[in-house]
Amino acid sequence: MNKIFKITVILFLSAIALQAQKKDAIVESIIKEANENSQLKNLGHELMDVIGPRLVGTPQMKQANDWAVAKYKAWDISARNEKWGEWRGWERGITHIDMVYPRVQSLRGTQLAWNPSTSDQGVTAELITLPMVNNQDEFKKWLPNVKGKLVMISINQPTGRPNYNWEEFATEESFEKMKKERDEQTKAWRKNLSNIGYGRSLTTELEKAGAVGIVASRWSNGFGVNKIFSARTKTIPTVDLELEDYGMLYRMVEYGDKPQIKIVAKSKELGKVPTFNTIAEIKGTEKPDEYVILSAHFDSWDGGTGATDNGTGTLVMMEAMRILKKMYPNPKRTILVGHWGSEEQGLNGSRAFVEDHPEIVKNVQALFNQDNGTGRVVRLSGQGFLHSYDYLGRWLSAVPRDITKHIETTFPGTPGGGGSDYAAFVAAGAPGFSLSSLSWSYWNYTWHTNRDTYDKIVFDDVRNNVILTAILAYMASEDPEKTSREKIVLPINPRTGKQRTWPKPRSPQRKGGLD
Repeated sequence: MNKIFKITVILFLSAIALQAQKKDAIVESIIKEANENSQLKNLGHELMDVIGPRLVGTPQMKQANDWAVAKYKAWDISARNEKWGEWRGWERGITHIDMVYPRVQSLRGTQLAWNPSTSDQGVTAELITLPMVNNQDEFKKWLPNVKGKLVMISINQPTGRPNYNWEEFATEESFEKMKKERDEQTKAWRKNLSNIGYGRSLTTELEKAGAVGIVASRWSNGFGVNKIFSARTKTIPTVDLELEDYGMLYRMVEYGDKPQIKIVAKSKELGKVPTFNTIAEIKGTEKPDEYVILSAHFDSWDGGTGATDNGTGTLVMMEAMRILKKMYPNPKRTILVGHWGSEEQGLNGSRAFVEDHPEIVKNVQALFNQDNGTGRVVRLSGQGFLHSYDYLGRWLSAVPRDITKHIETTFPGTPGGGGSDYAAFVAAGAPGFSLSSLSWSYWNYTWHTNRDTYDKIVFDDVRNNVILTAILAYMASEDPEKTSREKIVLPINPRTGKQRTWPKPRSPQRKGGLD
């Protein structure tokens, strides 16, 4: 009896050792494949350079959905496009903006998203700036002046040099003087907008009063970089000019030079179009109804090509899935990837998935989301799940030290209420985690800007993120334990004196831009 027991123990320990070796072998194969056979540059070129920006409701967004499905199927991964709503269909055309008086110069700028198209001849008119007023009545008296004019609605920045450039070269006195002047000018500008009183409907009032176009410049505090969002006009063009050209024209108006510009901004209205999430999965063999989810939003704004927001997050998840299918084709749990639509308008795709698939959400082992730029992952929070340290700590232990040494962890952390798609799952009580990355000047230079393009991708960092994500997915799939969903008790809000509460699930906007 003792001999049989001894043999049984030896066999059991041998099985554990074999399993450990197997796990190590898979981790090593993931690292090797990511480093020696990376597909990131090819995928990045096809997505950013060829397909381009992925504004919700555009043909390019649907083209990207179909491209991803085809890629997954080529890797022998089941994939589909899942409809979750409808949006205003729109397609960007050419934008030409030229000063035609008092001299001729091509200007650097673009039409905003969902801009109403001009004719082939475009719009040519004199520029006018907003007046300084004490109240809305004064503004209403001035308003007839916009008829037949192009109205400049943004502040004229006193300097196109960002603060870091001033700090490097200016004297301390000069830097402080500049900051004071800019702060005062900004404060005065905001006060004047408050006096005008229309808020976001200002462009609507200008359009109703007979303006023939809107000219803006939303500087992003970096050399040559502007935020590019959406137009609010119905029939007249709205364009954004880069700071340098906008400032030149603004000064010309102030000096009485009466500058005129010509805007040709072509686009197509495509009616109501369906919107999709792209979903792919590697089916689990032992626990197919439990899920490890890889997550990244697929859509972007369209001032650039959406490279770091969120092309890089998309590439991480696609490459991780490719490697997992090749090196770990029979996971214990189902590994699912979600490429969400319309994150930029309020996490709509992921919120729709959470709302439409409660059977998946209740069985999520873990979700890993990457969204904020091209840098290596440097922060990971437990999102308020009490025991997140236990399982995330186990999984991270398998990741190479040269990756984890850069990651600052916060356990148990607090739940994210928004910001990116993981929040849609956290609100529903599912353990979703944000793989938050190093800045690489993300907020000023690439986030929602005209400079968010392929050349800003740092592929070494993105490749590290692929290794991290693939190993975390593998470890989460193999873990014999199901993750705990027990939540922390949130602290009192010191401002209100009330108990903080866990974020609540929110329904998506399923019909966008159609009002």
